[in-house]
Amino acid sequence: MNLKLHHINLSTNNVGAMDDFYKDVLGLKRHETDMPSLEKNKGYSGDVAIVSDGETQMHLSERDVMAGFRTGQLVNPVERGHIAFRTDDIKAFMAQLDEKGIPYSDWKHLAVSDWHQIFFFDPDGNVIEVHEVLE
Repeated sequence: MNLKLHHINLSTNNVGAMDDFYKDVLGLKRHETDMPSLEKNKGYSGDVAIVSDGETQMHLSERDVMAGFRTGQLVNPVERGHIAFRTDDIKAFMAQLDEKGIPYSDWKHLAVSDWHQIFFFDPDGNVIEVHEVLE
């Protein structure tokens, strides 16, 4: 099972201003490849801008404190942001979390149609995403 840093998600009330800031001040570029297909009617319907340094993406997502309630998931990844890793075997990673007794929210593809996403907390309460791209 491989695991690689994929993106950092910042939750915001102003996607446009954040997008402008990260492009204008830090010189990041609009990310055009590997764009996720958002499932706007399944739980999270906010706007997202994606910028990148060419390797790691930043997802600038509209804050949505109700997404967890709408999806029935304990961990809400767009309330205050998260860090995300991509794996090639989400089931093996979930089994690893189960073995360690670490609870997680299995969003499956409620937010992104072609990703299987899970979210969990680190010891300080930071949200971590692990996802696998579905074939």
